[in-house]
Amino acid sequence: MTATDALLYAFATLIAGALLSLLASGARRVSGWIAFAATAAASWLSAAAAIDVLRHGAVPAVTYVALPQLGSALRVSVDGLSALFVCLIALISVLAALYSVRYMDHYREYGVGRYYPNFLLFVAGMYGIVTTTDLMVFFCLFWQLMTIPSFLLVRYEHKKSANVRAAWRYLLMMEISCALVMGAAALIAGSGPERYDFDQIAAHVSQVLATGGGISLALLLFLVGFGIKAGMWPFGQMWLPDAHPAAPSPVSALLSGVMIKTGVYGLMRTFVWLLPVTASTSLTRQWGLTIAALGTVTLFIGTMQALKQEQSKRLLAFHSIGQVGYILLGLGAALVLWTSSGNGALAVELATMALLGSLFHTLNHGLFKSLLFLNAGSMLSATDTQDLNAMGGLIKYMPVTALTCLVASFSIAGVPGFNGFASKWSLYVAMILGSQMAPYLALFALVAILTSALTLASFLKFFGMAFLARSSAVVRERAAAGRLEAGALMRLPQIILAGLCILFGLVPALAFGVMSAAMAASAQGLAAGLNQMPGVGRVGGIWAGSGGAVFSPLVLAVVVGAFIWFAAYLSRVGGSERRASDAWLCGYAAESESNRYRAHGMYGEFKRYFGWVGGTARDGGHASKGSTS
Repeated sequence: MTATDALLYAFATLIAGALLSLLASGARRVSGWIAFAATAAASWLSAAAAIDVLRHGAVPAVTYVALPQLGSALRVSVDGLSALFVCLIALISVLAALYSVRYMDHYREYGVGRYYPNFLLFVAGMYGIVTTTDLMVFFCLFWQLMTIPSFLLVRYEHKKSANVRAAWRYLLMMEISCALVMGAAALIAGSGPERYDFDQIAAHVSQVLATGGGISLALLLFLVGFGIKAGMWPFGQMWLPDAHPAAPSPVSALLSGVMIKTGVYGLMRTFVWLLPVTASTSLTRQWGLTIAALGTVTLFIGTMQALKQEQSKRLLAFHSIGQVGYILLGLGAALVLWTSSGNGALAVELATMALLGSLFHTLNHGLFKSLLFLNAGSMLSATDTQDLNAMGGLIKYMPVTALTCLVASFSIAGVPGFNGFASKWSLYVAMILGSQMAPYLALFALVAILTSALTLASFLKFFGMAFLARSSAVVRERAAAGRLEAGALMRLPQIILAGLCILFGLVPALAFGVMSAAMAASAQGLAAGLNQMPGVGRVGGIWAGSGGAVFSPLVLAVVVGAFIWFAAYLSRVGGSERRASDAWLCGYAAESESNRYRAHGMYGEFKRYFGWVGGTARDGGHASKGSTS
């Protein structure tokens, strides 16, 4: 069975699972297990196909349906880039499906007949988007298969008018995105029965460039179209912060962890795999600078807007925008550095490292952001609110959720030893060392580094207010009524994702090895020149290029662990006694609601001085208004 056949079977499995789960929707748990089984089978088939491509190289594209009169054909191809995204979809979808089995008990009012079938069709559409080579008829088909079911999932709680409005806004933006991408393809397509095939378009782009033709408008449409999907500023703010919180939490994990990555996939496919090596230096550098600048603005504004939020899933949604900015920054920096290849091998190595850092952060964001949305779902299931002002003290009642949430918070904030730091480090080093060839990259890197500090501040609020602050009346009432910790089916996906965040943080060489194989299996366009894998340290560290900086997170972890052990040893040797007592509260009442720290009161000066970035918090400080999506 070839990789393309395996993907076809995975697609058919999801379609069949959607039908069976609909027929069994009267039995909530049965429908959930059917959906999980279908997702697991599809994930196994697609991941096996992707791994085979990464190990042995890309397989020839296969045409299943031809529409020569329309210039389109259903051609399925799995190269290295597609394989990476297929693996991400397979992993997050199966974990979200497992989480859903127990989590959907939270929605007894709405049933599951509109949930599991749409969930499975949504996943099928994402597989189609990253494996079809057609940019017209079948691209539109898979786009709609991804968009319509996800629209229905966003409006799942249709009795809430805010969710319905968010869903319609989401649908409108996705359809605009699709139209722009198809318009871009039409502008640069040649002639022939398969003129909208990606390979045919790439060949025609080379001809257009050779004859002095311009493709700037087409590239602009690609940038805006895929940028809307990815959540790039200013388009992400138009739909993403409302759509992601409205959906059930497993769907939020898919939307943020995977779906917006299809926009990233489109941007990478366009600007790295579509533009040929023969493209003019000025053209490539111009678009590289544009994408890097937009990425810098996106990461800063998205993160600053997240800092203001008081609703858990809305805060995470704004952070999705901010983290996509890092991915775009790496992509743009790679294009800029590639145009400096005349400066020698170091420029090519740094360009490759920037691109790999962008790919690595795409993978990492899928892991830690999916985990954070599942954490938020567990918090919502326990407290029946998204309002951080109404939480507090959950670490006592939800220790597993708290620990995995702490791992995810450290990961997204870029704390050393976690996967977010490893990918951000790659981007920082590539841009700082590359600033000798493009000085503005140093400025972009500085903004990105400072924004990471803002991300840490935001998650100090997120984790601190939910788990470490004094328990609210809501939490105490819920705890008195029963157990708050999520069930085993909801805990397991969180534990797996947290483990991967730590694994890729301590041994980033594993991820870089996979991405090196992906690049080797998809050498086309500019990617054919960006195939010099930066060195990987023998203990899992990252080498930044000739004479560049070395970072070995595994060694750092061992050293820190040794110091912690030594401190514990000294404590035991000293024979100090431990005692437990209530904290002194300066005379204030121990459990008074008026004496609790709230999310609403944090970072007031930041909110005041950066009010111009927008993203005002909703329902701040009013626990009774917390949404229950």
